[in-house]
Amino acid sequence: MKIALIGYGKMGHAIERFALQRGHEIVCRIDAGDSGAFDSPEFASADVAIEFTMPSAAVGNFACALEKGIPVVSGTTGWTAEMPQVEKMVADMDATLFWSSNFSIGVNLFMRVNAFLAGIMEGFPQYGVSMKEIHHIHKLDHPSGTAITLAEGIIANNSHIKGWTETGGDETTMVIEHQRQGEVPGTHIVSWQSPVDAITIEHRAFSRDGFALGAVVAAEWVVAHPERKGVLSMGDMLKEMGAS
Repeated sequence: MKIALIGYGKMGHAIERFALQRGHEIVCRIDAGDSGAFDSPEFASADVAIEFTMPSAAVGNFACALEKGIPVVSGTTGWTAEMPQVEKMVADMDATLFWSSNFSIGVNLFMRVNAFLAGIMEGFPQYGVSMKEIHHIHKLDHPSGTAITLAEGIIANNSHIKGWTETGGDETTMVIEHQRQGEVPGTHIVSWQSPVDAITIEHRAFSRDGFALGAVVAAEWVVAHPERKGVLSMGDMLKEMGAS
């Protein structure tokens, strides 16, 4: 598989390492300021592009790659307010964008536990829910895309919780606290608290390796399924791979 990397920071380097270990080839590396590389023959030769950049650049990167007929796997967060426009763009191009707020298999299992627990807590309204996410100081957007996805899972499975906020909060609106510390790859903590006790679930990433490997696996899946069009997710891949 020939891969174009859009974004060549720490995640890009980790993705490259796993891609090479799995026998793939990196044909193009595009970092900030290298937008002309989208028109290069090297980029055109790619089977798939893996994009990890900045929220302000993501949608433009999607357009540049998809216009060349190259499917995109992206883990950039902070841009999803533009999701309706992106979905329309992808549909109009009959293209493929595989996006996830987190490619870690462990995180995606944690998301399922989170949604299941939220459903259980439907019958126990004395418990209020809150969340904390902790990331490295280089992560500018907040709350994290993973935290937002976790919040959406809670809202979808518990009728008492109607939304989320970063400040304030009440019985129907959960608070998501964010912290930026050192080089923390990513920690997410969900707590259900009553006046007498608390139930807490937590996922801690020890490195970026789980994210990087998951992105490469997603790219392999996209290339193996060219018939799958539209905006796809880890849920689509895991379901097709046999995870219920």
